[in-house]
Amino acid sequence: MTQQKHYPHHLDLKPVMQVHGTVRLPGSKSISNRVLLLAALAEGTTKIIDLLASDDTFVMLGALTQLGVHWEQEEQEGQSRPETLHQVHHVHGAGGVFPNHAADLFMGNAGTAIRPLTAALAVIGGDYTLHGVARMHERPIGDLVDALNAVGAQIEYTGNQGFPPLRIRRGHLHAQRMSVRGNVSSQFLTALLMVAPLMARQHAVSIDVVGELISKPYIEITLNLMRRFGVVVEQDGWQSFTVQPGQKYTSPGVIHVEGDASSASYFLAAGAIAGGPVRVEGVGRDSIQGDVRFVAALEQMGATITMGDTWIEATSNGVLKAIDADFNHIPDAAMTIAIAALYADGTSTLRNIASWRVKETDRIAAMACELRKLGAEVEEGADYLRVTPPAAIAAATIDTYDDHRMAMCFSLATLDGAARRGNAMRINDPKCVAKTFPEYFEAFAGIAREDLF
Repeated sequence: MTQQKHYPHHLDLKPVMQVHGTVRLPGSKSISNRVLLLAALAEGTTKIIDLLASDDTFVMLGALTQLGVHWEQEEQEGQSRPETLHQVHHVHGAGGVFPNHAADLFMGNAGTAIRPLTAALAVIGGDYTLHGVARMHERPIGDLVDALNAVGAQIEYTGNQGFPPLRIRRGHLHAQRMSVRGNVSSQFLTALLMVAPLMARQHAVSIDVVGELISKPYIEITLNLMRRFGVVVEQDGWQSFTVQPGQKYTSPGVIHVEGDASSASYFLAAGAIAGGPVRVEGVGRDSIQGDVRFVAALEQMGATITMGDTWIEATSNGVLKAIDADFNHIPDAAMTIAIAALYADGTSTLRNIASWRVKETDRIAAMACELRKLGAEVEEGADYLRVTPPAAIAAATIDTYDDHRMAMCFSLATLDGAARRGNAMRINDPKCVAKTFPEYFEAFAGIAREDLF
């Protein structure tokens, strides 16, 4: 049973007095789509355990199928906990060349799919079109296209300049040194890094970053996974990256996808707001995801965090302190802090979050609008958000802008904290959570320990 079947238009959430329990996280979106593409480009078959099952990964799997990459899916019992079923995908690598040289690919609103695939298809060559939902056609891709066309790729815009849809034809690449801007999206650099081994046949390929590189932890994920598939990237700080010739992707055999650290933020914040304890399983101190640093912000606000290798737990006395911090390194999880700020003892400021404006929606504008519905005083800047909590959180109807994180974030405004009580929330278009966490509201009801809706 899906959220779409039960709640096609909206979901009414009741106030929540307390939360406690354990949540098993879905797989990381960032890791899942990177692993799928690397496995498709590699030699050999890769067994992927706990791949995220969501709209964004379905988009990538569908695209790979159209490109001639074969994969199968099965369920397996857990070794330590036989009652736990794990989704297992077997991806048969194409060895750096996709079998189908022409395809029309629908990419939904999956930035983690369209950007690396654009680079891969431009390098491999063929005749491809890539398009998505209306919002995808408003999300910039020009920096990536410029970087690739400058070294001989042939990518054309079939709509507005700088944005999808795209037409990719066979070019004549001569890439030894490339450059890409780093201040709009780290996914552009990720895309170039992932295809650099395909270009480094005879000569080393270096990629220079122009300006500040945002969201560095996401580049760390890319580099880590490339190493798992046999390719080492040389790094000169965060300004230059080099792939030496002769390297190729080779299947690691088996790879486990960590639980999604961004998704963990909602449950950990719930523990911090309403006392907890709330534990998430699937991500912990050994995570390669930068969003685990979210817990440092919760600790700064007064929560108590404990971590194991594969779990994190949050608890608190419900009294949260206002925060003023730079969130450039964890832009997705930082949205959750904006909601936690409703329960803080003063005004909180989230800085260096300009990348919010080019996500699934303009998240700075959307968050400001919806927080004001709750009674908060909000100051919105080009790259910051300042939140002063209301004396009492108002009941509200929350618009989600077809953005999964907006829906998940505002569910937390139902919680009772020590400073103020949550209220009833109507979440419009709740099915948008299917982008990364189709069963989010059931998981949230699980820690609320009551009939939430």
